[in-house]
Amino acid sequence: MDSVGDQFKAFAKSGQHFLDAIFRRRNPIEILKRLQREAFSDLMKLRDRQEKVERMLSFYKSSKGGPFQETITHVRGQMDFMGALLIMGDFNQPNLDIINRSGIKTGIDSRIAFETSIGKESALAAEFVATPKGKEHPSFDVLEMPLSLAKLSYTVNVNDWLSLMAVPVGAQCRDVAVGSNSFDQPGKGLTDFSSFGPPLLNLLNGSAIGVAVRKSCFIASLAQFVAGLGMPSGSNTMENRYSTFGQLVCQFRRGTKLSVLGVHQLPLLSKQLRKFGAFTIPIVLSDQHEMSETEPETSPFIGARTQVAAGSTAIVLESELDGFTKLGGWVEMNTVNPKSVQWAVTMSDVSEDSFGWGMSLGGIVGDSATADHFQAESYVKFNMGDKFCLKPGLAYATDGNSKIAALMLRSNWSL
Repeated sequence: MDSVGDQFKAFAKSGQHFLDAIFRRRNPIEILKRLQREAFSDLMKLRDRQEKVERMLSFYKSSKGGPFQETITHVRGQMDFMGALLIMGDFNQPNLDIINRSGIKTGIDSRIAFETSIGKESALAAEFVATPKGKEHPSFDVLEMPLSLAKLSYTVNVNDWLSLMAVPVGAQCRDVAVGSNSFDQPGKGLTDFSSFGPPLLNLLNGSAIGVAVRKSCFIASLAQFVAGLGMPSGSNTMENRYSTFGQLVCQFRRGTKLSVLGVHQLPLLSKQLRKFGAFTIPIVLSDQHEMSETEPETSPFIGARTQVAAGSTAIVLESELDGFTKLGGWVEMNTVNPKSVQWAVTMSDVSEDSFGWGMSLGGIVGDSATADHFQAESYVKFNMGDKFCLKPGLAYATDGNSKIAALMLRSNWSL
């Protein structure tokens, strides 16, 4: 009996251990601890794999990368439409001259720009335009104008106070001037006379290289232009000349900016330039030019007017009155005819509200070849979203005894 009792006690004890083991395995705390250990192990394995992949990618970039591996390209487009209803006393040449001097250019002007950031300190930009010009392309329809490269530029910000720029194609003084971007002009008026500042900024000078220096509240810009190099013989699209542009800007408090800028042009005889290769820049130290016996006295596409040095000087003042209203004015003088002065004063609402306005006064005085010119314009602005703007307005111009008025409509769409 004792042996049977001992066997029964041993069997009961083993059964109790078996049941305790079963319940212990089903304990929630033990289950959570086991899952935590398994999850931690899986995370460590994933981390090791991620580190291996990152090392492989970094090795690939360092061995296969180039200057354009981290480039970002931004595309900007703009379409400008201008229409006018002209009111004049007679259809004659003086009235047509007023239209040209007032900068009333109707039609469709479209452009698109590709801006590629190369690294953090440099950028490459290419601008294409499709502007109909009836006299130059009479066979083209307004909606079928070809797209052509108008500008190519490269900018490098060396540091916080030094910037370099190169414009091999389509360079203008506006490209190297401080704060003069053709795409970013919310206060643009109805005519070119009131929209783009002094005329010297719009001179087409071929190729350019420039430098800009910033120090405190001053910004200085200096650029050298070369126009007409590499042009085919007999081309009259651009005069052969050197041009030097300089600008000094002083920024005051409360959004006031004063600029002094100028350009000096030195003509070059095209026949002499054709003796050199394309994009060869000769430097002549002598001030005297001796005409050879076989060289004609005047070039057929330069003319006597461009055989002497010329230039212009301008002063520009801009101020923001209340953060939404911008007041600006400029005066430009020509060194060939110092008595001839062009001027303009503009005031506009540059806010992004749905409604705005603008007005401008300007003129040309002291020009002995033509009569004094005066013009005034005013418009209201309707911003329809962030991309479309509509400007109906009125322009009035006088040129001696000739007078014209125009009801104008300008619309701008950007992307």
